[in-house]
Formats: sequence, structure tokens, C-alpha cells
Amino acid sequence: MRADQTPARRPAKRMTRRAALAFSGLLALSACVPAGMSGLSGNLNTNRPVGVALLVPGGSAEAGNTILATNLENAARLAVSDLDGVQIDLRIYNTQGDPAVAAQMARQAASDGAAIILGPVRSAEANAAGTAVAAAGINVLSFSNNPAIAGNNVFVLGLTPDNAARRVFEYAARNGKGNVMVVGEQTESGRLVMASINRALAGTGASIVATQTYEFSQQGIVNALPEIADAARSSGANSVLFTADSAGALPVLAQLLPDNRIAYPQFQFMGITQWNVPPATLQLRGLQDGWFPLPDPALTAQFEARYTQAFGQAPHPIAGLAYDGIAAIGALIGTGSPDALSRASLTQGSGFVGVNGVFRFMPDGTNQRGLALATIRDNSVVILEPAPRSFAGTGF
Repeated sequence: MRADQTPARRPAKRMTRRAALAFSGLLALSACVPAGMSGLSGNLNTNRPVGVALLVPGGSAEAGNTILATNLENAARLAVSDLDGVQIDLRIYNTQGDPAVAAQMARQAASDGAAIILGPVRSAEANAAGTAVAAAGINVLSFSNNPAIAGNNVFVLGLTPDNAARRVFEYAARNGKGNVMVVGEQTESGRLVMASINRALAGTGASIVATQTYEFSQQGIVNALPEIADAARSSGANSVLFTADSAGALPVLAQLLPDNRIAYPQFQFMGITQWNVPPATLQLRGLQDGWFPLPDPALTAQFEARYTQAFGQAPHPIAGLAYDGIAAIGALIGTGSPDALSRASLTQGSGFVGVNGVFRFMPDGTNQRGLALATIRDNSVVILEPAPRSFAGTGF
């Protein structure tokens, strides 16, 4: 390990007073924590700054990792600055995007006195970091969206396929489009997503009437189209759920399936990824009137405006997860409980509110997030059903 890979406290750009005032109301929503919360015994001293380690993919040769690391740190520091009456000693550790380095940095953070770890981003890193500090009883709130890594002392903060699929299935069932054909890719990632979708189906009122897959290449999609179209017509499906995102097969499927007479309104197109990212996806003809979930757009817009004003550029799409993590940690520390960061405390049922909306950690390390349900009309996002603002609302 080079000397420049040691833990560092790099100062984020200082926010303007106007930016701080514009966002002052958001973190006030960050805690849905009930008074008198109980949990495992602990010895956290909330009267002193609590050590929080932020593991980011900085220090690697990839420019994208550097940008992501900076954005995550900026968002975390923004959240720390918004906490009221809570002291956090935030320390930054660069993982280079490497699981071995992530494990080393996690152990270093534990040695430095961290009470909890926020990050890292990718599944393998999160697994390595969690294993490295499990014996020390330190929980890891990863930015990953892979539910397969959740468990023991590792929690996932990202929007998981389970959450997205459940939201879409419930809405489809309530609106007469609950006979679903799922279309996904023949890759290891695709198989994991398929497993998530099948888990999410229970209790939604929807049914999966057919499943079709394609080889993950443009020619593979073209070759699979006749079989996909035949299955849609013969299975009794009235909706088609795509697992792909805009960087994958979604644009090709959205263009070619209508050419094979599989299109709206006979078939309702649905997705589990955010079809508004990137914005050019909204221009796809086949996705008009399609349904997809997304985090609370009002809170997300507030965060993006605040971040842009503070740092001079728009945030990375997952930067808000760092804010959410600090919001949850700060809310728990604010209770003054010595076991505020224990598993029992992290999984308390009322959850938290961050810049992506309401969320809560489940006992198995996964999460639930309150999502809006949107469609595309005239190349623009239209909210069909708003995101719930608490876990007492519809769908929870």
C-alpha cells in the first residue's frame, strides 16, 4: 500500500450559507426513530464525537472511481453538517475499488475507533469489509444494491431489485395488469435479478405467467425476439417486465418488440430500473406509457439542487446514499442510546427519511424503500403514484 492510500480527512468544498438554508428542512425529516428505543447492550458514548468510517473507491487508476469517491464524500459531509446536536467524527478511507484493500481499510477504521462503517460501493468490497470487522462487532452499511451480500454485519443501502419489482408488481395488480411476462438476460447478474424478482412477487397480487431470457448481446436479443413475442401472446400476459436498464438491452427491446406487435396498450411495459436515467431514455418510442419505480422525486430534487449549489456540479446518481447513511446514523446517535448503532437499533421498524425517501433496514441486512411509481408521457416523467412518506402507508 502506498503512503497516499492511508486514511485521510480530505476537506470537502465549503457550502454557501444560502445552500445550507435551502436544505435545512430536509435533515429535520431524517429520523423516524421512536423515543426509548431498546436494543443490544453497548458502550457508545454519544456525548463525544462518534467515529464513522466512510469507505470510498478513491486511490484507483480509474477516473470514474475518483469521481464517485469525491461525490460520496461530499454528500456525507453535507449530511454531517446538517445534523443538529449530533457529533460525528467522519474519516475517509480509500479502497481503490479493491476487496483486499477494502478489508485492510475496514480493519484500520476499527483500529482507529470507528463505531460503524459506511460503504464501500461494490459487493465484493462490502463482503470483504464486513468479514474483516465482524469479530469486532462493527456494522457495515454498504452502498451496494445487491441483496445477496446482505446478512450478519453487512447491510445494503442501495435500491435493490426486490424493492423495485415489488413496487411495480403491486401497482400492476391493482390496475388490472398483474399477468406478467418477465424478460431478462442470460448472465450471472441477470440470474440474480431474476431471483430477486421472484422473491418480490409474494403477496403483491401479481402473477408471473412467463419468463423469457436472451443472450446478452445485440444479436442475442434479435435472435430471442420471435420467442419472446410468441410467449407474450400465448401466455396470457397483459404486461411485460424488463430487467434491463438503459445501459443494457432496454433501448433495443423497446424498439424491436413493438415492431413484433408487442406494444402498449395490449401489453403494459414495465421496468425495475429508473427509465429517467439518463434523460435520453425518455425519448424511446416503445417506453412511452411504460411504468417504472423511482425514489421520491421531490426529496431527490431538493438534494440535487442543494448539492449542485454547494459543490458546483450535479451529484453522482448514487451520491445520495451517502447522505442517507449519515442521516440514519445521526438519527440513531441522537437517541443517546449506548447501543444506538447495534443491529437491533439499525433494524427498528419505523425507519428513516433521507434524500431518496423513506427507508429501513431489515433483519436480514436488506432494506425497504418507499418508491414512487412513474410513467413516460410525451418524453417526460409523470408520477402516477407518489412515494409513501412513512412505513404506515400503502404497500408496507
